[in-house]
Amino acid sequence: MNKNPQHKKPHLSQHLLTILLVPAIILALGWLSVRYQTDFDWTAGNRNSLTEASERLLDAMPDEIVFTAYVYPDGEQQRLIELDLRRYQRLKDNIRIDYVDPSRNPQQTQEAGITMAGEVVASYQGRTETLRELTEPVVSAALQRLSASSEQWIVFLEGHGERAIDGQEPGAFGRFAETLKSKGLKARGLNLAATPTIPDNTSVLVIASPQRALLPGEVELIRQYVDGGGNLIWLSDPDSAPIPGLAETLGVNWLSGIAVFPDFQYTSGDPAVLLANQYPPHPITRQLAYISMFPYVHSLEAKPDSGWTALPIVQTGPVAWLESGDLSQAVDFDPQSGDVGGPLNVAMSLTRNVEPPKADDGDGDGDESETAKARQQRVILVGDADFASNVYYEQVGNSELSINLVQWAAARDKQLDINVPKVPDSSLYLPNWLLYLLILGFVIVLPLALIVFGVIRWAVRRRR
Repeated sequence: MNKNPQHKKPHLSQHLLTILLVPAIILALGWLSVRYQTDFDWTAGNRNSLTEASERLLDAMPDEIVFTAYVYPDGEQQRLIELDLRRYQRLKDNIRIDYVDPSRNPQQTQEAGITMAGEVVASYQGRTETLRELTEPVVSAALQRLSASSEQWIVFLEGHGERAIDGQEPGAFGRFAETLKSKGLKARGLNLAATPTIPDNTSVLVIASPQRALLPGEVELIRQYVDGGGNLIWLSDPDSAPIPGLAETLGVNWLSGIAVFPDFQYTSGDPAVLLANQYPPHPITRQLAYISMFPYVHSLEAKPDSGWTALPIVQTGPVAWLESGDLSQAVDFDPQSGDVGGPLNVAMSLTRNVEPPKADDGDGDGDESETAKARQQRVILVGDADFASNVYYEQVGNSELSINLVQWAAARDKQLDINVPKVPDSSLYLPNWLLYLLILGFVIVLPLALIVFGVIRWAVRRRR
């Protein structure tokens, strides 16, 4: 007869090993949780993680960034600040957070310009920005301003009906100029009739669709600026006043007429509005993933052997053409009447190498400085100015393209495409009928139902 095998009882040492192993595992897991940290962001739009734009911004800032928080030592504010800035610390090791108690350091608080507890001062390479909130758009915009090593002035020509940079009317550049300031670029106007010189600290001169002819002396000042290596953005509407000699200096021809798009039924709904959804290879549009809108544009072409290297930025398709006739009438492509077939260059960049100035060493001969280096002069020409105006600036990808044009012209290549998107909508919008239904349900029906239920319960208990 087979006997059932007898199981040996666990030895005492096995019990002791189990007792010791369980707390050891718990301690090891606790140590690992403190030593190493992993975050998962499951929010809509990953709003608690840094965007790719902020990551590129941090990569372009190699030096230490210091955030000084002026908070009272209650612990809660410090915890919230560390939680907001930890996203940046995970991507960049040399980010430091310091804390200052305003009650114990009133002089330092006053010198920093702090007006209320909870403000944070961001410092980079000796430059500072004061922050009152620590959302990613606010912090990254401040870091972008701090990343500029020198003041870069974007100067807009004025006095001839150009787009006003401080205006809020539909055709003005008010929103555009405000965005430039948020990027660390200083925008200002310049009337050459009142101040007949272009400042030496001009990073980019912008000519935005003048409606009146420039004076000969003003044209000569602009030509001297370009001949001297100055960067330029020239936005020219089809009805803009010509600037004699400037196009020849740049080696381009502005073509007469308005671009027409026969496939407008499937795009803009207007035969004279370009919706550009594909761009030629160019640093300005390399990561631009948005459509851009250009209403009523004309085009230009570069002359061969002009000394400039021309690259298209925005082009139309081959089916578009430049209409020389009246758009109020039925239009058809007619080369005999002067129409120009596509593809058309709506925006173009020009570059050339500029030799450094000669330094005088005292012997009367100009010797090239050993530290001076040849740089690239940059010019952008666009056959439309409306795309950056207040009425179109927020449309599709116009704001991103507008800022990229200026960043590239100002030789801020590392700042291209650093545009932190807005946080996804966190508000709930309901139609009026549903709001009324909710009000009826929670304000009238539900309270009445509770009252009726209470009365019924009371009556039942009374009968018992």
